[in-house]
Amino acid sequence: MDEKRKAAFEVGIKLGALFHQFIGVPVSEKNAKILEKAIESCVKLQPYVINAEVRIDTSKIESEMGYESLRPDMLYAKVEVEVNGEKAVGVLEWDEKMKYPMMKLL
Repeated sequence: MDEKRKAAFEVGIKLGALFHQFIGVPVSEKNAKILEKAIESCVKLQPYVINAEVRIDTSKIESEMGYESLRPDMLYAKVEVEVNGEKAVGVLEWDEKMKYPMMKLL
């Protein structure tokens, strides 16, 4: 497998792990920024990751309790990896038309 394909594979693995690891955690307006940074920090620990960006859309929190479980439609993530000099960037974001979280290479 060439290095470009390895980098693309690694991006997909990182985004998939991020999604399945953090969906369902409690999130509120008070802790959203902290949670974004925590997720970024965890992703950056993984091999090949050179950058990670996470955003949580707190406008979608509708619970009277002031918090909700993190849902796929609240989450945006961008991960950049480098494998032996080859970089790949991928994004995880909600596709409103499909009503599904989609990942893509940039």
